[in-house]
Amino acid sequence: MEKLAIEGGRPVRGDLLPYGRQSIDADDVQAVVQALTSDWLTTGPRVAEFERQFAQTVGAGHAVAVSSGTSALHASVAAAGIGPGDEVVTTPLTFVATANCIRYVGGNVVFADVRPDSLNIDPCKIESSITPRTKAIIAVDYAGLPADMTEIQALADRHGLTVIEDAAHSLGALYAGRKVGSIANFTTFSLHPVKHITTGEGGMVTTDDEEIAQRLRMFRNHGINTDFRQRAVQGSWLYEMQSLGWNYRLTDIQCALGMAQLSHLEAWVERRRHIATRYTAAFQDIEDLMTPASFPDRASSWHLYVIRLDVERLRVGRQSIFQALRAENIGVNVHYIPVPWQPYYQRLGYSKGQWPIAEAAYERMISLPIFPAMTDRDVEDVVNAVTKVISHFRK
Repeated sequence: MEKLAIEGGRPVRGDLLPYGRQSIDADDVQAVVQALTSDWLTTGPRVAEFERQFAQTVGAGHAVAVSSGTSALHASVAAAGIGPGDEVVTTPLTFVATANCIRYVGGNVVFADVRPDSLNIDPCKIESSITPRTKAIIAVDYAGLPADMTEIQALADRHGLTVIEDAAHSLGALYAGRKVGSIANFTTFSLHPVKHITTGEGGMVTTDDEEIAQRLRMFRNHGINTDFRQRAVQGSWLYEMQSLGWNYRLTDIQCALGMAQLSHLEAWVERRRHIATRYTAAFQDIEDLMTPASFPDRASSWHLYVIRLDVERLRVGRQSIFQALRAENIGVNVHYIPVPWQPYYQRLGYSKGQWPIAEAAYERMISLPIFPAMTDRDVEDVVNAVTKVISHFRK
């Protein structure tokens, strides 16, 4: 048996392969340069054009660009009217921003456990979590696989709730033939460098409701009803602050990059799907791990490829497998530590053990590298490293 790198053997590859990475080409650079040499660095024409293109891409009536995926969530819960004492149901298996946005407006976070197959929030657990104080559901498309939006929307309709789809992972995904971004009352996206397209930092909210879109635009601009460019076009200095908002604007420089990136989205998602298919084919007969589930009514956009270890069949736990793969120069990661396990939420009174499926999944999961610029050799390196490490530690 080949000696592991962590035990002094030769690693599978000579340099570290990250779990995710942006792709930037000459067209991206040129788009940014053109923005930098234009009259508008921010609040200019490229913002509106990026929003128009993004909305068209996902099939939404409106898109509102903001400064991050977190600000997209914050703007959405604020525009949905969530306030102090209101409850919002969401998943514990997500990045902290999904829950934090509820706290920003004074709401209370109610975590509902996930399905064991998809690791998306379980509609049955949502329903049992609803109280008279519940005002909204935030469903996360974990790893790029859309949540059970038909069941979730039906629940929301019965109880008069708003649905916010946290699609930070799922730009380019499909659910029941519809593009993510055209389904929920609000859909939020992240444009961070490891996501499907990037603006450096950035986010987007899509909606079909024109009034909601206007609320979102005011919220990102200090609660003011016009922006600088609108006033410049009108030849006016007058503005009104209608509500308390934030400075969550996205610059023209970033939107120029976003538009250039958007032209690659379809090809990049297809490449992610190809890599995921290769992984699944390579690992499907390895009994020591579980590959991600697939569903006939939806197509993941594969932001993450998360395997779950059958630790009972291995001589070591997840930490040792993780370290061994890193030593092989495979930049694995873990997504995510359950949000209610974080010290802030523990101090609020959340205690471990209330979400057994999400918590058990966390203890076994490892995210493998997946991004469009990976070569076939990179993919083979990941396959070889996982096979090498798992075989070594098998009982």
